[in-house]
This record gives sequence, structure tokens and C-alpha cells, in this order.
Amino acid sequence: MPLALHWTWARFDDLGVHALHDALALRCRVFILEQGPYQDPDDADKHSWHLLGHDGAGRLMACLRVVDPGVKYAEPAIGRVVTAPEARGQGLGRVLMQEGLARCRQAWPGRAVRISAQAHLQPFYGALGFAAVSEEYLEDDIPHIEMLWSPT
Repeated sequence: MPLALHWTWARFDDLGVHALHDALALRCRVFILEQGPYQDPDDADKHSWHLLGHDGAGRLMACLRVVDPGVKYAEPAIGRVVTAPEARGQGLGRVLMQEGLARCRQAWPGRAVRISAQAHLQPFYGALGFAAVSEEYLEDDIPHIEMLWSPT
């Protein structure tokens, strides 16, 4: 059973320095230290909603960002999906994505949502309703594939 998390959904300017620090630190632990060097914070952060999930002790266990439509893609784009290493294997990634999709449906009713998924995660995202819409490509030396979730 996944951890029960308290969710924060905020624009970049409304995150506050402590929440922003925690989100960037978690992203760095996973995306830089585990997966290899690349530029994680980018200008898209400033044009995004950020979803942060804290446990009962206030520790950040999961986060993602949703880039505004028109910044990266025509659709809103979920990205920088991350769970804390110590919280893995509990279904938290699925809960995080479900919460992110729910927030997208509220913010942009009737709009599709695009992701650039690591190719090996295609079955995970497929189970959430995303369909592949591109061939595989390399992003930061990791195979990726664009996937689209369409409202039903």
C-alpha cells in the first residue's frame, strides 16, 4: 500500500524557497546522481505547475511538474516525475501520476496530456492510459518515447 501523502499543487512563483529546494534536491538525487549528469532545472520550471507529495513527517517523497501548454508541446506536459528512492516499490509512482492527471483535468478540462517517457517505462505509462505517439529517441543519452493521454 502506498504511503499517504499530503499534496501541494503550486505555480513556480508560489512554491516558496523551501519547497523549491526540496523538489530540486529530490530531482537531483534521482535524475543526476542515479541517471547521470544533465541540466535538470530549466526555464520550463518557471512555466509549470509543480505537484509535491509529502509524508506525515513532512519529507518530500514524490513530485512532478506540468509544463503549460505551448511551452514544450501544444498540450500540457507532465515531466520530472520522481519518487524518493526510499519510497519506491509501494505504488507511489502510480499515485503520483494519477494525482498529476487529476490536476491536469482540473486545470485544462478536455485537453490531452503529453509526456516524454523513458522508453522502458512505456508499460507503466500505458497502464495509466498513455499511448505512444513517436518512435524512440535519445534524450540525455536515455531512450525516450513521446506518449499522449487523451480524455475519455
